[in-house]
Amino acid sequence: MRVIVALILSAFWATAMGADIKVLSAGAVEPGIAKLADQFRRETGNRVRIQFGTAPQLEKRLAGDEVADVLIAPPGLMEAQVRRNKVEADSRFIVGRVGVGVVVRAGATEPDIANLDRFKQSVLMADSIVYNQASTGLYLEKLFDLLGIGEQLKPKTTRYANGAQVLEHVIAGKGNEIGFAAITEIRLFEPKGLKFVGPLPAQVQNYTAYAAGVMTDAPTPDVAKEFVRFLGTPAAKAIFSSAGID
Repeated sequence: MRVIVALILSAFWATAMGADIKVLSAGAVEPGIAKLADQFRRETGNRVRIQFGTAPQLEKRLAGDEVADVLIAPPGLMEAQVRRNKVEADSRFIVGRVGVGVVVRAGATEPDIANLDRFKQSVLMADSIVYNQASTGLYLEKLFDLLGIGEQLKPKTTRYANGAQVLEHVIAGKGNEIGFAAITEIRLFEPKGLKFVGPLPAQVQNYTAYAAGVMTDAPTPDVAKEFVRFLGTPAAKAIFSSAGID
């Protein structure tokens, strides 16, 4: 009898204290997701433990069969996990999209990016440019080639694994240096010594969409589903918008 009572009390206290879920998420949506995880905890008592990474980093972790409750990733990676039966197909949806921004260190001369021609000239005149090896960087590499300046930029281009490393480089940089990163990431680093110049010109802006889905082997599936549903509420969309996620 005592054992049964102990088990009932244990279950009660586990419920009262809330559950923990693990989320693997793309870093570009960190400003919005971090705020929403905190809001979700306040409303439900359930804690959201988020581990951020680039799409290639997330893909590698998932290939190693890492266990998580929720995945937030670009559609390409999400669909690949659905095909592998790693994500529940009917649980996934697009939570928002993030554009690419131009950044310089605080106090540096801002490049003219008012239109495509001026943007192109500013990039050519820069002493150096910096961007990542993930979604943003892959797009920029193709863009510069399409603009016919890819080969000219290669000798003065520095690339890092993720946006945070790019922005840390720009903060500590010198000369006429231009950085590129997801707008959400730039906003996170602005107080640390960066100046957000603006988004890419409209003609060449690129948006990366991000989807959320419940992992098929989620250790806490009910709370995982609740959190994913929460990400689609009007209140969540408002928080995403304030963080630069359309």
